[in-house]
Amino acid sequence: MPTERITFAGHDGSQLAARLDLPDGPVLATALFAHCFTCSKDIPAARRISARLAAMGIAVLRFDFTGLGHSEGEFANTTFTSNVEDLISAAQYLAGRNMAPALLIGHSLGGAAVLRARAGIPTVKAVVTLGAPADPGHVSHHFEDALPQIEQEGSAEVTLGGRPFRIGKAFVDDIAGSALSVSIADLKAALLILHAPRDETVSIDNASTIFLAAKHPKSFVTLDDADHLITRASDAEYAADVISAWVSRYLKLCPPAPPPGAPEGVVRVTEADPNGFMQDIQAGPHHHAVADEPASYGGTDKGMSPYGFVSSGLGACTSMTIRMYARRKKWPLTSVSVDVCHDKVHAQDAGLANEGKVDQFRRKIRLSGPLDQEQKQRLLEIADKCPVHRTLEGSAHITTELLT
Repeated sequence: MPTERITFAGHDGSQLAARLDLPDGPVLATALFAHCFTCSKDIPAARRISARLAAMGIAVLRFDFTGLGHSEGEFANTTFTSNVEDLISAAQYLAGRNMAPALLIGHSLGGAAVLRARAGIPTVKAVVTLGAPADPGHVSHHFEDALPQIEQEGSAEVTLGGRPFRIGKAFVDDIAGSALSVSIADLKAALLILHAPRDETVSIDNASTIFLAAKHPKSFVTLDDADHLITRASDAEYAADVISAWVSRYLKLCPPAPPPGAPEGVVRVTEADPNGFMQDIQAGPHHHAVADEPASYGGTDKGMSPYGFVSSGLGACTSMTIRMYARRKKWPLTSVSVDVCHDKVHAQDAGLANEGKVDQFRRKIRLSGPLDQEQKQRLLEIADKCPVHRTLEGSAHITTELLT
């Protein structure tokens, strides 16, 4: 996944640090990601979701709000409203590159911000919130002990997540007066709400409030026992799965015509975890899978192994070929199932003359329906004529080139 490090002017002219995660191929749509309160653009959940969307052909801009992370400006001078204005500035930057965002994603207070910002970004067709509060004023519980000092002195230094931050009175006053009910009701975009029932930072009641205030189309999906920051890799992966499946229903992702010599288009495989073996596999905008290795081989077992995909291709092609033949013959075949196992065996064990080990695929076919023995035998013969079977038995020609 190529990533551009960029900066753009925020609401007050401060340069905001951002990463633009790009697909390896053409950009089919663009998303804008808003991080949680006092977090940054680089939290694991943001990285994983961005990687998954990029694999679908969706570019993702994630940036640090004013005064946070690597962005310029003073956090003490920011407000919830200024965060919303930063989001609109980010959308304007993207529009200037002919990449106006169609999708907004917000985590925690960033989720509240995207709900408010939608009105200022007319190109948006879909909005996703993760652990978002229904009322921005909810975040004041993080520093409620400091509220009297903030009221009296205009600001106070508080510790959030082990780091010091200065909270100003303008921020407190702004979140107290930033009700979202009208913004949610007038969203004019599809809405997906992701929230964990055991979220101890922003309770699940907030998700219910947002859902009830929104108009259709709207969806709610639980993140089960995920924590508020979605720190576990498995939870981030699940959130990415849900978002990628949901958003394809609301964004028109139109891939370019397949290149000459590739009638089915290009299957793109992108490394998802540089510390392991997990891979994102994208075939066009609508078909996604994950490849991995078992834990015993250093993987995380989040998807089939490469040989698992080869076996799946053989099994699927076998079943399809049998079905097409039976359909053409009008035979009473009611269902087909194919079990495929892969192993490497010595050539002599497989009855082959050459030395060394060869790949062996053991295929077991089940045919259901009132078929006679002759029909079953003929369908078994037809199984050997499936294109993938012939490819594996023959000598496929593979060419490789290095892309720069």
